[in-house]
Amino acid sequence: MSEAIPLHKGGHVSHILDALARADGSAGHGYVAQAGSREPGARPQSIADLADAAYYLCMLHGRHPGVIDHAATRSADNGARAWLVQAADAFARERAYLAQVTVAVGPAPSTAGQADCETAVGQQRHALDMLAQSDRRGCAMGAALALALDWQSVRRLLDMAALRVGLEPQPCTLPDREETLGVAASIGGDDGIDRAILFGARQLLSQHRGLWDLMQARAGLRAREQG
Repeated sequence: MSEAIPLHKGGHVSHILDALARADGSAGHGYVAQAGSREPGARPQSIADLADAAYYLCMLHGRHPGVIDHAATRSADNGARAWLVQAADAFARERAYLAQVTVAVGPAPSTAGQADCETAVGQQRHALDMLAQSDRRGCAMGAALALALDWQSVRRLLDMAALRVGLEPQPCTLPDREETLGVAASIGGDDGIDRAILFGARQLLSQHRGLWDLMQARAGLRAREQG
């Protein structure tokens, strides 16, 4: 976890952001890693698990305005403008794709504690909205940058769900890792802004990991009910 990564270690904020996203991103969570595993004997994700993930991802990121849209209204950094325009446009297409996949894989499977799960993810959505509308300079951008970095791992899960129901995965046009880290480098450099960027990124990644914790727990409950 990111506690092992100091807030500042003499490197540029972009390097720290990269390390943070790799350490605390979705790809490192057991639920997502298992879903994408090609190891012999790895259990493929069930269609129920994929439907669950798509449904709750849609709750978290399927509405407009989202994290990147909010960040675009908060950022006064010229170095981030082109990135924000591209990222906001690309994520609008990601929302449409997410909705398409969610409909195609069907409703979230009935699982014990459904109402509590809905409430928990609704609270996560509210937390992301507040984070992305923060007046602290750099905070909203940190969340937006982390979302773009982490979405590549999330996207692999969505593409897997699409393929399982016969949909052709759509190309993702979000700025790539190099472009995203380049923006962090261009707007960082001030200690206060760097801290805000990293705070926003940590919080976004924490919400994603919380979602995967919930998906993992729900999958375990369904497995026990069926066993």
